[in-house]
Amino acid sequence: MQAFLNDLDALPFRTVTGTAHGRRYVVVKSGFSGGASQKLVAEELGGRDYISLNLYRTRNGALLRPCEMPEAKVIAFVLDLRIDAAPNGGRSVKRS
Repeated sequence: MQAFLNDLDALPFRTVTGTAHGRRYVVVKSGFSGGASQKLVAEELGGRDYISLNLYRTRNGALLRPCEMPEAKVIAFVLDLRIDAAPNGGRSVKRS
């Protein structure tokens, strides 16, 4: 779970494109409540796959709440996701 949290934290709070499991996605990460809550939504470009999760950081730790899909699916997606180079010349991001 810690690798998942590290990779999720490394994603920027904005819309990006990237690749996971050999498929292309548009990914939106949003933060709420001063960073205590995060939402990630990803849609496969030209396909039907969809990823959606909410993460809540509490005093007792992180609570992962996938939206109508197995927890394993969202964890595997975030761990495999490689975002594209930034338009300003930045590099692809490999987290972990």
